[in-house]
Amino acid sequence: MPYFAYKARDLKGQLMQGVLEGADSAAVADQLMGSGVTPVEITATRAPAKEGGGSDGLWTRLTRPKVTDMDVQLFSRQLYTLLKSGVPIMRGLAGLEESAVNRSFAQIIRDLRESLDAGRELSAAMRRHPGVFNNFYLSMVRVGEMTGRLDAVFLRLFDHLEFDRDMRQRVKAALRYPTFVVVAIVVAMAVVNLFVIPSFAQVFASLHAELPLMTRILLGTSNFTVTHWPTMAGAVVLAALGFRSWLKTTKGRFDWDRFKLRIPIAGKIILKATMARFARGFALSARSGVPIVQTLTVVSQTADNAYLAYRIEQMRDGVERGDSIFRTAVAANVFTPVVLQMIAVGEETGALDDLMDEIAQMYEREVDYELKTLSAQIEPILIVFLGAMVLMLALGIFLPIWDLGQVATRR
Repeated sequence: MPYFAYKARDLKGQLMQGVLEGADSAAVADQLMGSGVTPVEITATRAPAKEGGGSDGLWTRLTRPKVTDMDVQLFSRQLYTLLKSGVPIMRGLAGLEESAVNRSFAQIIRDLRESLDAGRELSAAMRRHPGVFNNFYLSMVRVGEMTGRLDAVFLRLFDHLEFDRDMRQRVKAALRYPTFVVVAIVVAMAVVNLFVIPSFAQVFASLHAELPLMTRILLGTSNFTVTHWPTMAGAVVLAALGFRSWLKTTKGRFDWDRFKLRIPIAGKIILKATMARFARGFALSARSGVPIVQTLTVVSQTADNAYLAYRIEQMRDGVERGDSIFRTAVAANVFTPVVLQMIAVGEETGALDDLMDEIAQMYEREVDYELKTLSAQIEPILIVFLGAMVLMLALGIFLPIWDLGQVATRR
C-alpha cells in the first residue's frame, strides 16, 4: 500500500506530523480520526519516515541518548497501568510519548503509534526495534495479544526486567573490587618492567658479578618488554580483535559460553543466575497460557549463554518427542538434584509454574549468597598472587644488593 505524509492536531490542538500506510488518503484520514486526532493535510509520499529519526542531522543522531533497560522497564509498568485502567492503547501511547524523558525512546513510541495506525499489531510494531525489544519480550507481547491479557503480560514483563536488571547490577557490583585490584596489579607490573628494573640494571651492570637466577630472569623480561613493547601492544590489540571476531561466530560463542561455566568461582554464579532467569521466564510463560514447547522456545531466548540455550532447546526437542519435562531436565545435565525433584513434583501435581517460581527464588538466594561472599573467595587468590609478585621482586632486585652489602661488610 502507498504511504501518506500527514499533518494533524490532537485534542489539545498541538500539531502532529508523520507518515501512515493506507489504501488512499481517505483511509488514512479514517485512521487518524479513529485515533482521536483531526487531520489537517494528507499528501502522498514515496517512502515512510526513516525509523529512529533518520531525517535528523548527523550530529543529532550521534548525540541522541541510547534507550536503556530502565526505559523499557518503566514503559512496561506504565503501559500495564494504563491498560488496566481501561485507557485505549493509542491514547496511552500518546501520553507516554509526551511524558518520555528519553528522546530516542519517545521516537520509538511514536513509531509504535504510527504502526498501529497502519493496522499492524503491537508485537509486529515492536519487532521493528530489535535493539530495544528482545525476542523474549516480543514473544510475551504476542502471547498477550492472542490471549487478550496484554495488561497482565506487561506487569509480568516489568517484574522479569526488574529481576534481570537487579541481577546484573549485583554481579557488576561484586566484580568491581576484584577488577580494580587486577587492573592495579597489571599497571604495577608494567611500571616495574618499564621503569624500575631498568634503573636497577645499570647498578647491577656496574657490579661486574654473577647475578642470581631470579635477577637474570627479571632483567631479561624487562629488556624484552622495553625493546618490544610496541610489538606486544600490537599483539594484544590483534588478539583482542581476533577474540571479538571469534565470539561473533556461532561455534566461538558456544565454546566460550561453555568455557565460562567451568571458570572457578565465577562459573557457578553464571550458571545459577542463568537458570534463575530460565525458571522465571518459564513460570511467566506458563502462567500466560503458552504451551510447553513454545514456552521452552521462548525461554531459551532469555539465556545469555549459548551453551545453556542449546541445552534448553534440547529439552524442547525432547518434549516434542513425547518425553516429560523431568526426563528432559535430567538429560540437560544443568539442574541440581533438588531442582530436578521439584520439577518432578510440579509436573505430577500440575503446578509446574508455581514450582518454577520457587526454583527461581532458590537460585536467586544462592546467587545472592555467592555474590556476597565473592570478594571473600577472591581475596585469598589475589593475596597469593600479590605475594608471589612481591617475592619475585624482592629476590630479583634486593638479593644482589644484599650480597653486595655483605661483601662490603667483610672488607
